[in-house]
Amino acid sequence: MHLRKRVVVTGGAGFLGSHLCERLIAQGHEVLCVDNFFSSARDNITHLMDYRSFELLRHDITFPLYVEADEIYNLACPASPVHYQHDPVQTIKTCVHGALNMLGLAKRLKARIYQASTSEVYGDPLVHPQSEDYWGHVNPNGLRSCYDEGKRCAEALFFAYHRQGGLPIKVGRIFNTYGPRMHPNDGRVVSNFIVQALNDRSLTIHGNGSQTRSFCYVDDLVECILRFMASPDDFVGPVNMGNPDEFTIKELAEKIVNFTGSRSRIEYRPLPDDDPKQRRPDITLAREKLDWVPSVPLADGLKKTIEYFKAFCC
Repeated sequence: MHLRKRVVVTGGAGFLGSHLCERLIAQGHEVLCVDNFFSSARDNITHLMDYRSFELLRHDITFPLYVEADEIYNLACPASPVHYQHDPVQTIKTCVHGALNMLGLAKRLKARIYQASTSEVYGDPLVHPQSEDYWGHVNPNGLRSCYDEGKRCAEALFFAYHRQGGLPIKVGRIFNTYGPRMHPNDGRVVSNFIVQALNDRSLTIHGNGSQTRSFCYVDDLVECILRFMASPDDFVGPVNMGNPDEFTIKELAEKIVNFTGSRSRIEYRPLPDDDPKQRRPDITLAREKLDWVPSVPLADGLKKTIEYFKAFCC
């Protein structure tokens, strides 16, 4: 039985945030979902609106937030290149000003706070797989830097608040995650391929398709976040959160064509600047400290995601 808490989830109407809100309500907590709907959708949380323990607040965390809570999950930030490159200045503000505002709130409340960091802090890695002690290989002024460096600065802020004031923090580095409620036009490879395949359009691969990614189903990722937040105060992270099974982008495309029964072909396009050639988490720390390993194979997760997109957009 979980102790009932008042929980703030910023970015709570987004893909990850909505699943997290759902799990927190199922555990019996009161949830305040905070979102400005820049890259999220009200449809993601419509099914939660009838719960008395759920509340929605439209708010941009680049401005201070004055609420009461026992725990804070800071997920607010556009996470796909299409969205975070659309307004790079606002992306940096969300990462940095947003972190400062949420840390200030947590400090006032003496509340535990989780920061949704990202595998993008490793940039285009020179070490494979990536473990938490790797400092990364990031272009500080490239197209992706608004997000990469914004998230790196947010991590620095979280650890500064922890070291200077003893704030109870949790920093999780989230790797590629997929599942129902992904935005169909967010430019991410899984949603792109599924939408293209369901509409019998060419699947667009940037580069030759040999670059690799690791894909974690959303339910597994949320479970890791919840275990992390429930772990002892002295385990603050950063901790990698992702599925260590590695696939080439071409393999992913072929699986999605097969599962959808699509007539789509593969079309190759130039690789964008600073696009990582390989990405795979070393999850030794999460396995040892949280007793967590992903349980949903890629094939099963893709089939569930495809069914969602069939009903949602096709």
